[in-house]
Amino acid sequence: MIRWRAQTGLTLVEVLVTIVLLSVLLVPAIQALRTGVTGTGIHADVAAAHYRVTSRLEELLAEPFSELVDAAMAAGAPTVLSSYSDAAGPPGRMLVYLSLYDGDNADADGNPFTGVDPDLLWIRVDIEGSVHTLQTIRASGY
Repeated sequence: MIRWRAQTGLTLVEVLVTIVLLSVLLVPAIQALRTGVTGTGIHADVAAAHYRVTSRLEELLAEPFSELVDAAMAAGAPTVLSSYSDAAGPPGRMLVYLSLYDGDNADADGNPFTGVDPDLLWIRVDIEGSVHTLQTIRASGY
């Protein structure tokens, strides 16, 4: 009586099918990883820009109110850069806008930069050429 041995290895066809399947399935997996790695780099850049803007805003809020009002008066308008902005030239410079603010809209024109209250100051910080911006209102005595 001849005994048939159980198959103990893989056939060449099974090995080739496995290699083809792995080749086809690895392409999308590698592309997904590439997207994830690219995303982490973009997130790092966005986070760094956010921290730069936040840091500059915190520095401005630490300044005496009277000095900020003087800089806002020197700028003259909310669309004019203040003296707290970085010098022109380097890319990604910090732009600081200061203006007195009309918090109660006493003149009833709906414009927050006319009929201003002397104890309210509008502060906006931007990174030039980007969408990163923060703005706040500061009251005297704070």
